[in-house]
Amino acid sequence: MKKKKKKPTGKITIEDFIKAVKKADRENELSQSAGWRRTTSIHKSKKVYDRKKEKRSIPDE
Repeated sequence: MKKKKKKPTGKITIEDFIKAVKKADRENELSQSAGWRRTTSIHKSKKVYDRKKEKRSIPDE
């Protein structure tokens, strides 16, 4: 079993600072928005094939 590396206590690393700022920004944005908003939404790429999008753009004949 591997031993975990100890973080130096009392020192805040750059990664920790960035992580804290991002978390605070997300929480601030969620509190600013009106109503309910899901937090697990993933940005969908435009390059990904989506059959529904293709079908929706074709008008019924």
